[in-house]
Amino acid sequence: MAGRKRKADDDALDDNMSISPQNSPAIAPRNIARPSKKVRANEVTGRPLSLPRLLETLDAQSLRSVLQTICERHPDIGSEVVTSAPRPSVPAALNVLSQYQDRLRDAFPFGGDAGSDYAYNRVRQALTDLIDALIDFTPQYLPPIETQATVSLSFLDGATKVVHELPNWNSQSHRHHKDNAYDEISKAWALVISEASKKGGGFHLHSGGWDQTLAKHNQESGGRMQVAVNSLGTNLGWMGGNAGMGSGDPGSIRNQLLSGTYGTNLPVQVGLW
Repeated sequence: MAGRKRKADDDALDDNMSISPQNSPAIAPRNIARPSKKVRANEVTGRPLSLPRLLETLDAQSLRSVLQTICERHPDIGSEVVTSAPRPSVPAALNVLSQYQDRLRDAFPFGGDAGSDYAYNRVRQALTDLIDALIDFTPQYLPPIETQATVSLSFLDGATKVVHELPNWNSQSHRHHKDNAYDEISKAWALVISEASKKGGGFHLHSGGWDQTLAKHNQESGGRMQVAVNSLGTNLGWMGGNAGMGSGDPGSIRNQLLSGTYGTNLPVQVGLW
């Protein structure tokens, strides 16, 4: 019995050792994670914006500053910009002057005397900037640069209103700013009137109501635009009674202009100052 038991155990052992590996349970394959591909350093890197994208980020003031700097460094580019840029329209120019006016108003001390020396010292730079802009813009709308009298007169009308709004200083030494501005704008009116009178006898000056517009400006300025008024009377004197400016009627607009009495019965417009 003992011999048979050992033989059975040996046979079982031999059977286990004889099992082929092919008959063993299959082992599920494992997915081996491969290391991710390294990004090369030259594929993603910082770089400046392209010119079109950079220009998209600039506001108007920044763009003007950049352009002005470039033109100052390269005068040839500046000349090209001057010749290539469209001429500014009258509303555009008057809008710029309006912005200078706003800066002048903002510079005044709050609650102070607008005509005092203290106020003058506070706003002197803003006042100078406004007057310089006015002086620079005006020749752009005068003959021979501007050939359309209506365009010239439209600008001068708006520019004269700017002069009316200049502060009235208490000190005589500070009043030269406004006096000089009236003198320059009056000469500009006279030039445009003289040139316009050569085309169609200047009839459109009266038909467009510019004679009355100038008369009102002269009245509001206190007669400081008499040079322009004299030019109007000289160049439109031929129109006589047909235009309501005849020399025979003491109450005619023409005679009132020449005598400086036009508008004396009209209420004086008071500006912000």
